[in-house]
Amino acid sequence: MEKRKLIFISNDDGIDAKGLYSLIEIAKKFGDVFVVAPEDGQSGMSHSISLAKPLRVRYLKNSPELTICAVPGTPADCVKLAVNQLLPAKPDIMLSGINHGSNAAVSVVYSGTMGAAIEASLYGIPSIGFSLLDHSPEADFTIPEKFAAKVIESVLGEGLPYQVALNINYPKINISDFKGYRICKQTPGLWSEKFDKRIDPYGREYYWLTGSFLNAEPDNDETDEWALKNNYASIVPVKIDFTDYNTITNLKKRNI
Repeated sequence: MEKRKLIFISNDDGIDAKGLYSLIEIAKKFGDVFVVAPEDGQSGMSHSISLAKPLRVRYLKNSPELTICAVPGTPADCVKLAVNQLLPAKPDIMLSGINHGSNAAVSVVYSGTMGAAIEASLYGIPSIGFSLLDHSPEADFTIPEKFAAKVIESVLGEGLPYQVALNINYPKINISDFKGYRICKQTPGLWSEKFDKRIDPYGREYYWLTGSFLNAEPDNDETDEWALKNNYASIVPVKIDFTDYNTITNLKKRNI
């Protein structure tokens, strides 16, 4: 008898997020599911970890087929704790999300969703981060619920390169308009931040971070932002290596 697959799931929207339970339902088709997710929302936490506080585990469900537990930490905390202490074995795949909101382009740098997926990939676990371009707590996950299984099945069957994760984003559209998946590169660009300055009831200043994304290549059909604007789900393979190999050659020519 073939051994059942072990599917590890985490997220950054927290243990109560609708997208998390949508992903659990998708994953249950492939094997036993083990969930370790933050107690509350951890969006924008990237790879941050908790060094000055202990991590406690609260089990919501504990059975061979489905285990769900919450940790008062970051997405990376959840992955590290799961891999080193909680999981019964090395998982066959790690799934993160489904995030409420985009993690395309430079957002991948700040994303707790992708922080969890990339963290798991560092342990040699094939990992996928899923996001939907809808921040609503009641977002409609019909498109990933129908199409995510195709990617999961492919990764379970054929794997991924060592320490590479997939960053998958779905557009917020009617399912009848969905064109399928498109393999992309990350859109070059940056966030133009603005801080909305306000005064609280006690006369003290405070600030809300706002801003907009400046797309450096809006017409490039190889990028994730182009794909999403044209009703595709984008798939971008990512890895943790930040080295700019072209600049190495240039620097070696300098007298440093």
